[in-house]
Amino acid sequence: MRLRIVTPLSVVVDGAVDSLRAEDASGSFGIRPGHAPFLTALAVSIVSWKTAGVERFCAVRGGVLSVTGGTDVAVATREAVAGDDLATLDSEVLARFRSDVNEERVEHVETMRLQLHAIRRMISRLHAGADTGQFR
Repeated sequence: MRLRIVTPLSVVVDGAVDSLRAEDASGSFGIRPGHAPFLTALAVSIVSWKTAGVERFCAVRGGVLSVTGGTDVAVATREAVAGDDLATLDSEVLARFRSDVNEERVEHVETMRLQLHAIRRMISRLHAGADTGQFR
């Protein structure tokens, strides 16, 4: 099989693999040659694969994994860090990716609060204008 892991800025992995393991919201799963067409959203996790008995790893910040033709596996992700040391990827990179995701969630919530506050103020001013006859 051919594995290709890409980010918006680079191709992180591009090569032949014998098998692959990844994780989505439902849990961990495996891909082997001849796999049926498949599409899933990846969690912040470690993608691992074997080539000639050697296991390699890549930390991904979510993304999309697709299998086409039973021989091509593609992963598109915002960030990816490949490496041979699982402990380093797990402790440092995944922790950073998870932290970034949590910060983005907080920022999103704060943005939504500001937008809702602005909408409430507009509505209250429209009601006040309607009560005084300004908008007739």
